[in-house]
Amino acid sequence: MRDEQFTVIGRNPVIEAFRAGKTVDRLFLQDGIHDGPVSTIIREAKKAGIKPEFVKKERLDEIAGQGSHQGVIAYLAAFHYSTVQDILDYAREKNESPFLFILDGIEDPHNLGAMIRTANLAGAHGVIIRERRAVGLTSTVAKTSAGALEHTRVAKVTNIGQTIEELKKEGLWFVCADMGGESMYRLNLKGAIGLVIGNEGEGVSRLVKEKCDMVASIPMFGDIDSLNASVACGVLAYEIVRQRLNG
Repeated sequence: MRDEQFTVIGRNPVIEAFRAGKTVDRLFLQDGIHDGPVSTIIREAKKAGIKPEFVKKERLDEIAGQGSHQGVIAYLAAFHYSTVQDILDYAREKNESPFLFILDGIEDPHNLGAMIRTANLAGAHGVIIRERRAVGLTSTVAKTSAGALEHTRVAKVTNIGQTIEELKKEGLWFVCADMGGESMYRLNLKGAIGLVIGNEGEGVSRLVKEKCDMVASIPMFGDIDSLNASVACGVLAYEIVRQRLNG
């Protein structure tokens, strides 16, 4: 269900949102429309680093309900995004080894909100999320984080794998969650580290997993074979916390 407070419908309102410096999470444009106002919106989106998603009219009708969308709808972020550099700078300000959450395609806003809350409570310096095919900083995420979003730096990137490669140059190691990995209790998770959690259904994507230095599994002894993504994130995060506290 869309949140009306953060949904902008129509050409002029979307143009004004961009020009007012609003943080646009997603931009939907109707397939086949390329007139002047739409070209202006595409130009403004490019300046803001936003890639439009071209969809059928029926998708826009569904989002807009009774509203006249004119082939254009934008979702605004409930909060402004930080940059990856902001997160690293924050770790340096605290004189601590960087500890990051990297979320590879989380789609459920309740999961994302819970993970941001865990990141804050576990002392992580920030959260990195994927730009496309993933939830952004919606009002539901903000509510689920129970205030943590106001105190937690969240950066949005176009390519998780490339971001991991860049962060490795800053001295970070990366561990991803996967049922086929080594028990988390046998891994050295100290120092500058990024915890990678994958999509609720598919897990960490193959290309991202290949870039990780370690693959961690959580020992499980019940009759089902997996944990909710946000719960798994919390369990692994606090194993990292335990090891950091023990030096």
